[in-house]
Amino acid sequence: MAAGAGGAARAGVGVRVVRRVSASRGFARVAPYVIPALDRGVHRLTRGRRLLSTAMLPGLVLTSTGARSGLPRRTPLACMPEGGAGGGAGAARSWILVGSNFGRPGHPAWTHNLLAQPRVTISWRGTDVTVTAVLLEGEERAAVWAAALAFWPPYAAYQRRISREIRLFRLTEWPSGR
Repeated sequence: MAAGAGGAARAGVGVRVVRRVSASRGFARVAPYVIPALDRGVHRLTRGRRLLSTAMLPGLVLTSTGARSGLPRRTPLACMPEGGAGGGAGAARSWILVGSNFGRPGHPAWTHNLLAQPRVTISWRGTDVTVTAVLLEGEERAAVWAAALAFWPPYAAYQRRISREIRLFRLTEWPSGR
């Protein structure tokens, strides 16, 4: 996992404040409308190199196929880079996506899209990458969930507010030449 956002003991005052605010119910009501819109605008203006929300967490733009519509859907999301996602040559790259929906009751639409069509594209640091999404379950999910909580503690508040289990997906880079 990337070290950037994790570690409550190392977190500065600003990070702790943002974590507290992002765990609130008020944030959960407003954020799903405001943050993705801002991220899409910044992503477009920077030609895919930046997302506004990456000031706090690593992020990517997921391009999936709508499960019902069949249309392309672009969704800016926070992510947890794994393995070689930082950019090492030859390393397998993977990312974890957390379907928290800011602690709102329903699963986010992008999770339905990944279940229906797991081969998708992400924009990661200005580069388009074809990936395959796998829904994590059982012990693997439990281990990744623990890492997610260490990485971004507000996920625990989101899970406490809802009865559904938050979906976790691992996106793995699709090998070139396939």
